[in-house]
Amino acid sequence: MQVVILIEPTVRLIAFTPKPFDTAVASARTCYSPRVVMPEEITEKQRESIGKSIWEAGHHTPFQHAAFTFSIENVSRQFVWSFLHSHPYYNSDQNSQRYVPLKEVNAFIPNLSDMPRKTYVDAVNLAWDAYRRLTEELKQEFSQLTESIGKVKGLNEKQINADAEKKAIETARYVLPVAALTSLYHTISGVTLMRYARMMNACDCPNEARIVVGKMMAEVGKIDPAFTSYLQIKPLPRKEEESTFNESFNAEFDAALGEYSSKLVSFNQNGEEIVADGVREALGKTKAEMSDDEAIDLAINPARNELLLDTINCWQHSPVMRALNLVSYSFKKKLSHTADSQNQRHRTTPASRPLLTRVHTKKPDCVLPKAILSNSDLKKEFNSAADALWEAKNKLIDEGVPAEYAIYLLPNATALRFTETGRFIDLMHKWRMRTCFNAQEEIYRLSMDELTQVSSVHPRLTRFVGPPCFFRRGFFDRPCPEGPRWCGIEVWRNFPKVIRPF
Repeated sequence: MQVVILIEPTVRLIAFTPKPFDTAVASARTCYSPRVVMPEEITEKQRESIGKSIWEAGHHTPFQHAAFTFSIENVSRQFVWSFLHSHPYYNSDQNSQRYVPLKEVNAFIPNLSDMPRKTYVDAVNLAWDAYRRLTEELKQEFSQLTESIGKVKGLNEKQINADAEKKAIETARYVLPVAALTSLYHTISGVTLMRYARMMNACDCPNEARIVVGKMMAEVGKIDPAFTSYLQIKPLPRKEEESTFNESFNAEFDAALGEYSSKLVSFNQNGEEIVADGVREALGKTKAEMSDDEAIDLAINPARNELLLDTINCWQHSPVMRALNLVSYSFKKKLSHTADSQNQRHRTTPASRPLLTRVHTKKPDCVLPKAILSNSDLKKEFNSAADALWEAKNKLIDEGVPAEYAIYLLPNATALRFTETGRFIDLMHKWRMRTCFNAQEEIYRLSMDELTQVSSVHPRLTRFVGPPCFFRRGFFDRPCPEGPRWCGIEVWRNFPKVIRPF
């Protein structure tokens, strides 16, 4: 079935490397030159004989010197999650559903025939109505809490009300469909752009991907026709989707997960000793000269490693801290689509994320925030909307609408299940950011699950890991680096035993 997006994505190239193709060719020539070759020196013949030739031979590093920054508007959250942010080779800044109230219905709407389109649009409108109601109810739910915290922070009434609204929309967003539109800055290299062109059919939303990638290529072609004409890419063919209702997979995964949201399933048994060896190797020390405890302390103790107190992360530039790359941990985890949209931004912790067309369920399958789970009225409101969204999704599939388009109706709360692996140096950064009380509540819970389990097997590595205020305590008058964004709770005094109230 041919589907057309009614609201066309807008793509603009707003910053780029001048002469990107010639820069790539010049960098390749420099490898065999006694001096740096400049882009202005490249001839048409060299574009063909060097540029095209090295690309076709698979020598692609010269094309990473080209950088392109796009502004992208009117794309779905599902597209961003399943395509733009599904790999580590990008940088994005995206508008946030946590902080920006979505007052108007703004979603991916396929141009279906009349009856399926009505089913789809009605479901989207119903979700937005539920979002508005939940937002208002949650404002009341959070008002007392934000008032008490606001007094500690010295906020006025307007600021306290704004905090209540932020917490309300952060929670209410769980009911919105992944079809909700978003806008972002997106920066990639020339190689990544070509990978997009190759892989645009290999995701859950190929129709949207083809439109956006086509516009990205066209924008680059305007400023340097050589880049898109010499580097010919044939997209992978679109395979027919196998839409299934796979409750058995979910049941098996959940049984393995047990009581955890994120369960440690694999790690280096002698990880602490490996790190200690790495530190000694970096410094040329023997075990007699530097014990395991001393070596580990040199890498992870802020009192001995000032890099741990910087707000800029320079850890990979430190010979001592690079030893933290040598151990890794794998977790089975279950979280919502909206939480993973933030979680996946930690690009150095790769995961086996699913295709929603292969794992969506017949009945609602959600992960909910505590504020909804603990309130029967809010939970009833959410469940009613989720039932309607799943019913509409199932109806569309029964009527022959491809699952690619039907799953756009799934809510942000839709459960995702996968395994994620990270090196300690990357997980330490993630846990420092996500055990902060300002982190999304669901990701906070996952991070605490992970940190607790790793602490039980490698306590020497994790003893200084926690939110910024925890490891900065004793070094700054106000340990929290967030300034006016401080959560209002002195977490550093009793972490990890302190209880998060929201």
